[in-house]
Amino acid sequence: MRIDKQLKILAVKSDATLAEIGRRLDKSPQSFSQKCKRNNFTVAELQDIAMVTGCKLECAFVLPDGERIELGD
Repeated sequence: MRIDKQLKILAVKSDATLAEIGRRLDKSPQSFSQKCKRNNFTVAELQDIAMVTGCKLECAFVLPDGERIELGD
């Protein structure tokens, strides 16, 4: 599933709009909307989105032996 679709679901479940999430990130609703359309987010930006929506972002490469390489550290 694309990040923009996931963010829409997150917004609904967080009782917020994408515009409100953008404002919480100190971005204009228009610029945040454009970024969503481009699907161009860094791991750090996704961590910020998680923080302002009260969520936890888990991002890792998981090797076949189960070892995890966490992203964004």
